[in-house]
Amino acid sequence: MARGEVLSAYRALLKATRKTFAGDSLMLRESAVEVRKKFEENKNVTSDAEIKKLLEEAGEASHFITNMLVQAQLNSDAGSYVVKPGKEHAGATLEIPSEEIIRKSG
Repeated sequence: MARGEVLSAYRALLKATRKTFAGDSLMLRESAVEVRKKFEENKNVTSDAEIKKLLEEAGEASHFITNMLVQAQLNSDAGSYVVKPGKEHAGATLEIPSEEIIRKSG
């Protein structure tokens, strides 16, 4: 397996998190740390089959982050959150968190 494929998967995941969490410095930082951690955990994998499996998982994660997650923005004037799904979210189901979950996260 080429090192370039691994680097490409790593960059794709970081790009997906930067796009999805734009403007949220905490999520940007934490997601970058998590992506790095996962790649570091598997840096000694040498089996082509295992590397292929890990690359597929990275591709699925990148797709999920890009197409299934939407970052809600707090509208402090209205005391509510605004969600603006993009065209990449077409067909996805929107799950709105309960008031209790929102209170716990704030």
